[in-house]
Amino acid sequence: MKRARIVVSGLVQGVGFRMFVERTAGKLGISGWVRNLPDGTVEIEAQGPETLVEELARQAAKGPSRSVVRGIKKEELTPEKNTEGFSVRF
Repeated sequence: MKRARIVVSGLVQGVGFRMFVERTAGKLGISGWVRNLPDGTVEIEAQGPETLVEELARQAAKGPSRSVVRGIKKEELTPEKNTEGFSVRF
C-alpha cells in the first residue's frame, strides 16, 4: 500500500483538472482527495497499490486536454487505515 502527496503546477486550475483526477482515481480504485491551492497548483493525496498510485501520478502529469502541466512533485506519506473513496475538496 502506498500513500503519496502529489503537487501539480502549470495551467491546472479552471480547466477541469480536479474532476479529471477524481475520475481517474475512481477508475483506478484509489482513495484520497484533490484540491486547488492558493498558489495556482493542484494538490493530490492518493492511497492504493503502488502501481496504481504511480499510474495516477503519470495521468496527472499529462492532465486533461485543456491543461498545461509544467511540473509535478511527489512525496511519499505514511499509509492510513480505513480510507475509502476519492473526493474533490474545496
